[in-house]
Amino acid sequence: MRLIVKKSLLISFLLLSVTISGFSQEIVTADRFLDTVSERYATIRDYEARVVIRSDATEMTGNLSFLEPNFLRIDFTDPAEQALIFNGELLTVYIPRLRAVLNQAVSPRGSVMGGASMASAQGLQLLRRGYVATFVTGPDPVPLDDRNPEQVVKLRLTRRLTSENFREIILSINPETRLIRRIEARTLTNALVRFDFTNIRINVGIPEQRFVYVPPPHANMYNNFMFREFN
Repeated sequence: MRLIVKKSLLISFLLLSVTISGFSQEIVTADRFLDTVSERYATIRDYEARVVIRSDATEMTGNLSFLEPNFLRIDFTDPAEQALIFNGELLTVYIPRLRAVLNQAVSPRGSVMGGASMASAQGLQLLRRGYVATFVTGPDPVPLDDRNPEQVVKLRLTRRLTSENFREIILSINPETRLIRRIEARTLTNALVRFDFTNIRINVGIPEQRFVYVPPPHANMYNNFMFREFN
């Protein structure tokens, strides 16, 4: 009888262990989910996408090109002909209405690159160092917003280092492709900047030559534009 009880207890213990193990394998933490997104972007050498940038009442639309580790170019369709190019060391912005080409040597980690640079293996690596990740509502997909039923997993990143330029970042991620669909970044002054990425095409073979910008012949050149004022 005592042997039967011991066997029964042993079987119950094994069943409980298997059950607990099964549940633990299903639990996905925000950190682990962010890891899978980083692992996905680590496989991406380059990508193209349609990007919409919103800040307060301003909206800009363009075609984005990215090449690892930190080459970035946006050719805007609105404002038409405006362009932003970063080759890893130099940021160049062409503003047609001013007929001005603005050049600035910057760090790829600098806030001047904005949220677009976060959608990369290097950008995500920096986010993991400087921010704490939690789920907005949980690991299950939810609608992108009230107007768009597209399903995404939302991560809230709260800064852990005071040196970070954004107080909070919300990443909306496609649960199947692990690609970032939307970035919402809140600055220290509580301003909200939003980046939407659509029509993403990965590993299309973008050459470095695409990030060499030839300015219009009529444009005026301004270096170190962050320290200048324009009317």
